[in-house]
Amino acid sequence: MAHPLRLRLCRTLARGPHSTTELADANGLTAPEVSRHLGVLKKAGLTRTRREGRYVLHELDIELVGRLGADLLGNALR
Repeated sequence: MAHPLRLRLCRTLARGPHSTTELADANGLTAPEVSRHLGVLKKAGLTRTRREGRYVLHELDIELVGRLGADLLGNALR
């Protein structure tokens, strides 16, 4: 969460699941850049993934983030 882009990704993922490509396009980044940041968030347990056809969708684990604190959740949802 220390990187500003990770916070932006969390805000986007709090609104619903997105693919890496969607997140890259929305933030003007390459898919590998987004993947690296998503890997950090996933390793921390803040996101989860699921496959829909040929797409992998990433989503924020709202319950876990909520347990981390209301301030963190409030920032993620802004």
